[in-house]
Order: sequence, then structure tokens, then C-alpha cells
Amino acid sequence: MSNKIKCLVTGATGFIGSHLADSLLAKGYEVRCTVRKTSNLRWLKDKPVVLVEASLSNKDSLAEAVKDVDYIYHVAGLTAAKNYDDFLKGNRDGTVNLLNAAVDNSPNLKRFLHVSSQTASGPSPSKDSPVDEYSPCHPITSYGRSKRAAEIEVEKFFDKLPITIVRPPAVYGPRDTATFDIFKAMKTGIASYIGFGKKYVSIVHSDDLVRGIILAAESEKSIREKYFIASEKFYSWAEINPIIANAMGKKKVLHLHLPHFLVLTVAAVSGFFGKFSAKPPVFNYEKGIDFIQEAWTCSVDKAVKELGYSQEVSLEEGMNQTAKWYKDNGWL
Repeated sequence: MSNKIKCLVTGATGFIGSHLADSLLAKGYEVRCTVRKTSNLRWLKDKPVVLVEASLSNKDSLAEAVKDVDYIYHVAGLTAAKNYDDFLKGNRDGTVNLLNAAVDNSPNLKRFLHVSSQTASGPSPSKDSPVDEYSPCHPITSYGRSKRAAEIEVEKFFDKLPITIVRPPAVYGPRDTATFDIFKAMKTGIASYIGFGKKYVSIVHSDDLVRGIILAAESEKSIREKYFIASEKFYSWAEINPIIANAMGKKKVLHLHLPHFLVLTVAAVSGFFGKFSAKPPVFNYEKGIDFIQEAWTCSVDKAVKELGYSQEVSLEEGMNQTAKWYKDNGWL
């Protein structure tokens, strides 16, 4: 019998989950990953992880995955769906199945770490009024509402399992397909801005996020608590885009400001045609509403104070590393 700490990671085939699996392996832990028949295993290939075929939609299939583990890191979730019901099935109902499987099959569980999202809380009133763990939640999209619905279900298990919730903001880093579009546009010399006023965001590099997730899971203080894991500084796109341009080696850049009405029109059209495609559209009207908000900032004060968290990857360092990864791996 192995005396190694056993961890289960859901969503390990994705961007954040794969980095988390890498970090747990580096700590010498035994890492199990839930996969489906259709999963792309490119980020797990040739790594000493235990693959368990399971689906969040089937509680019985999760029994083997969670059996006798010390930590469950629930990263998996649905980021695009055709309607709210689909989001709920993927984000709320799948989480409930995993929680129930843990109650039944993980008697020695040290922590169930649930990765939520800042979208569950909603945007901040302004740059200087960041949301924190005590702010009232006002999610503005179906995705955000489904992530909040999942949190509410997770909270119902506080008396049954040792649980911690982490809410990341926008995440970037190697393997990310979302911010990749910004780098692609920058390669052609175009930097886009939503609207004409400044917009501010909290943003976190995958290395900082994963470190914060593990700190939250392994802290004795964090049971039944929520934490934002993000940058300590808030950034405007007027700061972010030049850093990406520099990382891409672009001296001349066309700065393109897109009016809100245009963003929402394109989003609505994309969402409409997406209804007829096999895959749900990544960009739709709700995503457009998300984009035009003045500020998506969150405070990490609680994580700094209680977990000893700090932002270690500067924006410049992170963007340089990310651009290099995209180039080295043939994405750019």
C-alpha cells in the first residue's frame, strides 16, 4: 500500500486542471484524474497519473474515482452551453454528484476543494470597489448563475465534508485557449479594446492560481471558507495590451476601440448562429454583456492574510512566458 497523499483532480484534461495535476505530481502526491472516452489526453500524456473513466453526470461512475482519496480538487465545469439548463447540469448537478460520491466513498477526506469563478459573484461596482468574499452575489450571465448555484449546493455539504471554495477571475498562461485569441490578434498587430473608457480586471497566471488552490486546500484555517485567488494589482487593458505587444515583439500596433453596441450586436449574431451548430458558441450576447462591464476586480486580502498567498508572477513575466509557450508549441 502506498503511503503517498492521494489526490483526485476533475477537469485535469483542461487548462487549469492540467497545471494543478502537474503541481501535485511535483509535490510527490499520487494523482488520479477523471477522464471520459472523448477526452483529449494531450496534457496528461506520459505523466504518472492514474486515469479513471468517470462522468460527473453519473454518480455511480464517480465512486471508484473518489474512493479513499485524501483530497478532491473539483476543477471540471462547463464554460459554454446552449442554455441555462445545460449550464446547471454541467456545473451544479455534476458537482452534487461528486459531493455525494465523496460522502459515500471518501471516509478519510482531508479536503474537497471546489473551484468556482468570480462570475458567481459578478462584476465589481468599480475598479476601486473590488468584490470580496463577503460581497452580495449578483452574477450577470447563465454561466455565472450556474457557478453560484453550484456554490450554494456545495455549502449544503459543509456539515458533511471538509470543504473550501476558490473563486478565480480571468486566468491566463500556457495551454490557455481563451486568452490565446488576444495573442493571435496581436500577432497581426491589432490590440482591441471594448468601449472607449478604461476597463479594469483582476487577472491571474495559472502558476499563481494553482499555488493558491493548493494553499487553500491544505490550510487548516480554510474549511468552510471562500477565497479569491487573483492578482494583487488591478490592470486596465491599456496596461495589458502593450505588455502583450512587447511579449510578441510587436513595435507597431493598431489600437482598435469597439463601441459597446457593436460588441453586443456581434455577440447576439454569434449567439444566434451558434444555436444551429453542434457546439455551443463561446461568444454570445451574455458574453458581450460580460465584456462591457467597467470592472471585474476582486480583493485577495483574505487569501493573503489567512493562506499566506501572494502574486509571484508579474504580468510582464507571465505574458512573456505565455507568448513563448504559444510560439514554442506552434500555436503562433
